[in-house]
Amino acid sequence: MSAHLPAARVISALVLALLAGIVSPSHTWAAANSQVAESTLPNGLRIFVKTDRRAPVVVCMVWYKVGSMDEVNGTTGVAHVLEHMMFKGTKAVPAGEFSRLVAEAGGRDNAFTSRDYTGYFQMLHKSQLPLAMKLEADRMANLSLSAEEFGKEIRVVMEERRWRVDDRPRSLVYEQLNASALKAHPYRYPVIGWMSDLENMRVEDARAFYDRWYAPNNATLVVVGDVTPQEAYKLAAQHFGPLQRKTLPVRKITEEPQQRGPQQLTVRAPAELPYVLMAYRAPVLRDPDNEWEPYALDMLASVLDGNEAARLNRNLVRAERIASSADASYDGIGRGPGTFYLSATPTPGKTAQEAEQALRREVQKLIAEGVTAEELQRVKSQAVASHVYERDSMYYQAQQIGSLDMAGLPPTVADLFVEKLKLVTAEQVQAVAKKYLVDDTLTVAYLDPQPLAGKKPSAPPPGLRHAQ
Repeated sequence: MSAHLPAARVISALVLALLAGIVSPSHTWAAANSQVAESTLPNGLRIFVKTDRRAPVVVCMVWYKVGSMDEVNGTTGVAHVLEHMMFKGTKAVPAGEFSRLVAEAGGRDNAFTSRDYTGYFQMLHKSQLPLAMKLEADRMANLSLSAEEFGKEIRVVMEERRWRVDDRPRSLVYEQLNASALKAHPYRYPVIGWMSDLENMRVEDARAFYDRWYAPNNATLVVVGDVTPQEAYKLAAQHFGPLQRKTLPVRKITEEPQQRGPQQLTVRAPAELPYVLMAYRAPVLRDPDNEWEPYALDMLASVLDGNEAARLNRNLVRAERIASSADASYDGIGRGPGTFYLSATPTPGKTAQEAEQALRREVQKLIAEGVTAEELQRVKSQAVASHVYERDSMYYQAQQIGSLDMAGLPPTVADLFVEKLKLVTAEQVQAVAKKYLVDDTLTVAYLDPQPLAGKKPSAPPPGLRHAQ
């Protein structure tokens, strides 16, 4: 999930040179907003630092602007596989030592892969920030990719796919819906990859992906915690500065063609209850200062499913009792196309189609009657409070900065987003519902539950610790 910046706050180049040791005379430090500072090393590594003095702790994250959308047919899942392999060691730090060193320093580490990016993080005492940067810089350039370690890890990933997707009927529905709703854009690939590609993947595929995309000029360092921008920059320059930038491949991403009518599919899988998932095409946030529709779509999702008293829960779950759960969400920040989702699990005796019709009725009622000012104000207050509360976490602050940067958005959007939500009107919520929740851009997936036949939920595969 990804810069417009206000006027730069310039710090003396001489001072920075003394601090960092290898800073060019033209280096400046920009204040992304009142709290987030931004800079760039000569090799292209972008750096964001947010000082938070509430505890002597830092979160150190390295984000690579490469995810499953950058894969090609035959190697789906390689971004996620490489995330696993990044813990398999370098010459200086053998396999298993990375996490041991972080734990020994009193910290914890993990990683994640998405459609847009791959990220790695450590949370530790502020005195251990040099260790985190040293370890990350080492594996950015010196990763060991042995066939033996790859053979072990690819089996872990295949088990992870079985556990996360194949044995989870709703995950199968989501995967199949994306593959059907999108015809050309690589968002249609599952992040964890198709099983046949994982079965046929070789260490050379991971090595080529690493050599192609893992470079300082395709990465962003985010540091949040008890540290100043100058301290973080000095450490980054020391550890990442010597790394060489690479000539990155030209990104040739196929644009998704216009959808020309509703689509339906059925997924049969062992499950206790049916399920319906509906996906509408929707815009993503590209011009945060001037656009209003993405903010209105976010509020639309909150009106439908922002709290226990929201419309879907109030009407479908509690009043009509046609569904045991009903949800709405808007996926509007990313490098690819956006989606507005509706979903429901019908109560026993009800079908997925009946749950779909109930969801449709709620949408049509909102389009016809709109949203009351009181309802919108209540939802706004809760949505704004939620955004503010989430940012109380150092980890979430770092996650927010990095994901915005990967989507090509500045960290100022975090503050702007809250202010823009406050400005959304009831008429705008009604307007985006009328414009985007239409059949021509809709794909519906039904789960047709099959007998469980004594099937028990699978356990996580041994060795799994890094989250997709």
